[in-house]
Amino acid sequence: MSVGNPHCVIFITGDLTHYPVGQYGPIIEHSPLFPHRTNVEFVQVTDPHHSAVRVWERGSGETLACGSGASASVVAGILTHRLESPCSVSLPGGELSVAWQPGQGILLAGPAEKYIEARFPFSFLTNR
Repeated sequence: MSVGNPHCVIFITGDLTHYPVGQYGPIIEHSPLFPHRTNVEFVQVTDPHHSAVRVWERGSGETLACGSGASASVVAGILTHRLESPCSVSLPGGELSVAWQPGQGILLAGPAEKYIEARFPFSFLTNR
């Protein structure tokens, strides 16, 4: 699935908390099926409007949250009749809300927090 970047969405049964994301994520990321590598979402559907997701992000490893991954997992869930819009997505880093209907854009909502603040001299930004 692509939402501007590639995603492989895998629906699992059982408890996502103990799923070996670190074992399977890099294998799938580097699979010959994905010549440019891929992000991997492991999804546990808890009801038609809620899922839990863990993300293996290409080049980074497991991450706490991923907006494009949450979006891809919900669209894949809707297309396979596992989920219905809107859907709440639980990630290790927090909750996101994703809404999508075929033929329409994806609406992603969730909290945002400042992680770091930096100041750069103007000359650095203009190569002067």
